[in-house]
Amino acid sequence: MGNGSSREGKESRRSRLKQKLQRFRTHRLHLRTRFSRNAAGVVNQRAVTVEDFSGIALLTLIGADMKFKDKWLTCVSFGEQTFRTEISDTTEKPIWNAEKKLLLEKNGPSLARVSVFETNRLSRNKIVGYCELDIFDFVVQEPESACKSFDLLDPASSNVVGSVFLSCAIEDPVETEKRFAKRILSVVDYNEDGQLSFSEFSDLIRAFGNLVAANKKEELFRAADLNGDGVVSIDELAALLALQQEKEPIINNCPVCGEALPLTDKLNAMIHMTLCFDEGTGNQVMTGGFLTDRQASYGWMFKLSEWTHLSTYDVGLNTGSNASHIVVIDRKTKRLVEELIDSKIVLSMRAIYQSKIGLRLMDQGAKEILQRLSEKQGKKMNTVESSQKISSFLEFFKDQINMSEVKYPLQHFKTFNEFFTRELKPGARPIAYMNRDDAAVCAADCRLMAFQSVEDSTRFWIKGRKFSIRGLLGKNVNPNAFLDGSLVIFRLAPQDYHRFHVPVSGVIEKFVDVSGSLYTVNPIAVNSKYCNVFTENKRTVAIISTSEFGKVAFVAIGATMVGSINFVRKEGDHVKKGDELGYFSFGGSTVICVFEKNSIRIDEDLLANSGRSLETLVSVGMQLGVSTRTFVGST
Repeated sequence: MGNGSSREGKESRRSRLKQKLQRFRTHRLHLRTRFSRNAAGVVNQRAVTVEDFSGIALLTLIGADMKFKDKWLTCVSFGEQTFRTEISDTTEKPIWNAEKKLLLEKNGPSLARVSVFETNRLSRNKIVGYCELDIFDFVVQEPESACKSFDLLDPASSNVVGSVFLSCAIEDPVETEKRFAKRILSVVDYNEDGQLSFSEFSDLIRAFGNLVAANKKEELFRAADLNGDGVVSIDELAALLALQQEKEPIINNCPVCGEALPLTDKLNAMIHMTLCFDEGTGNQVMTGGFLTDRQASYGWMFKLSEWTHLSTYDVGLNTGSNASHIVVIDRKTKRLVEELIDSKIVLSMRAIYQSKIGLRLMDQGAKEILQRLSEKQGKKMNTVESSQKISSFLEFFKDQINMSEVKYPLQHFKTFNEFFTRELKPGARPIAYMNRDDAAVCAADCRLMAFQSVEDSTRFWIKGRKFSIRGLLGKNVNPNAFLDGSLVIFRLAPQDYHRFHVPVSGVIEKFVDVSGSLYTVNPIAVNSKYCNVFTENKRTVAIISTSEFGKVAFVAIGATMVGSINFVRKEGDHVKKGDELGYFSFGGSTVICVFEKNSIRIDEDLLANSGRSLETLVSVGMQLGVSTRTFVGST
């Protein structure tokens, strides 16, 4: 059983990697005209852009200059991968000389986050500073710079706490081909004289496992042996193989990992093999296999606990229902980030929502306990004394709350709830395609799940036994227009901006209050098969009538510690997408939008992440999707 699960996991990872590689689209001839190369194969052309480049970037983390002595380690997060250095000696000026090759995809992530941790604490390593850099900007703006300094910012205050020194170079994809061919050919250069005999070359072709190529090995060898002396240089054969791979692939599987290579995307098959076969430059290679910088900073203790099944990190359903941490993907940076939750709270939620015993407790009065607890906590958070909790709240979420966006200074807030329902400065959340009502936008700063149909939502995310659109909307809303419609779930965590906004332009027809419980809306509960959070919790349904999407049901759902749902609009109001609609008091909560069937085409990246049961971190005003009922023209 265990071996089967491992095999399935490996195949899943391979499948995702294969899909990623198949998305690469690099035009060889176009790239030849845009890049100039030095002898090392590094791009020197300033015209490189995100739109027309994919390939390999070599990022080298040289060292740092900190303001006090400690033992330091650094993590680099890029896309869905995170890497870490070794721990330095006790010093103010740590040196790592650690490198990692990063795969740059067309329209893929280009923003890397570098996080520096102090490591002398027994409980856990502490992040001291971070910086973010765009790999393309770094190379394009100063392509010949061997090293560049970046300020490290304190996540809590944004004060500069030190500097980190990096270098980065992008390989020309054409050179990438030649480098790989030379490297793999050198394996069968048995006498290491820089030349290959026909027998050595034949051994290599047989290792590729391509029968067609095996039948052509004499023809290929003769094409490279221009002087007919029976041997050819590795450089000559490398150029020949690179050209042949473009015309007719002779390598069907990666010789290193065994991955089937995309035959329709030959250049990027070479990029894949180069990463697998990389020998490095002699520097320390950063350790990989982590999802987030926090996970990477745990080091060997995390690896041990993972091995003994005491905890787990993963994306997808395991993250929501079983894991002790939740990992989501940031839509802006395309990077995985960890959602912070107190470990004691996680254990209690799993005990209640992921067991039959917990379900029986719910039936025997726990619902009333949660109701009274939420009411009591709500009153407490409205007292003047509660303002003392603001500083500790900001410290806990220090790298996830940006106070520079907040409309009023910290001293303005007299209670914790005033801070919790804080407003943002005008323009802090730009609204996508403001003049186009056929483009819907995200309704909250949140973790989003989007499904083209309700059936998809129950297959990938909502595991309650009785979830339905009828149950969600309640008895006083006619559900017929929304049956089999599209569903978008906006989950707000405690650290989020807690005001919600209108996703579409239209008229508010009515508000309908639905009484209910106050279960948590954490994925641990949502993924439970024992209860139905969305159809059992207290909620208010707003029906918005639009020209572009038909009717849209906007459902604001209360949760544990959220005793009130507050609306700032009334029935009959005309609203513009992006307008504030209301806010939640203390706690985390959720908004669900239900669209009529075939009325919206939700953005592909949101659907793809949700299909993996992976929440997407979004902000108010980001595009959600476009109407399928109107012609979508240019902006």
